[in-house]
Amino acid sequence: QVQLVESGGGLVQTGGSLRLSCTASGSIFSIDAMAWYRQAPGKQRELVARIFSESRTNYADSVKGRFTISRDSAERTVFLQMNSLGPEDTAVYYCNVESRVVTGNSGALRYVISWGQGIQVTVSS
Repeated sequence: QVQLVESGGGLVQTGGSLRLSCTASGSIFSIDAMAWYRQAPGKQRELVARIFSESRTNYADSVKGRFTISRDSAERTVFLQMNSLGPEDTAVYYCNVESRVVTGNSGALRYVISWGQGIQVTVSS
């Protein structure tokens, strides 16, 4: 019911920048929060940054001051601007959306957590 399309990953040198985008579509009534997670090889998936409907944000300590999350509510898109990248940022990055979707003919709302397919970010030293 919710589709997420991610873009913007790739290969960058240490100190470089990348901007990730994720657009949500489907039977969405409202979006509570949008976030980016990442998973490096051999490690657990971890929260990178999250932005709530009222634009409040939180970040992992490891990315504070380097990454910025923002959203375009009208376009249902979340961005992650990543600056001063280092090899430790190499991972697959996943978009995550918490939304309420319309279900059935009654128009009832259901809380749904959706994940993107993941996008590779590689930082070379």
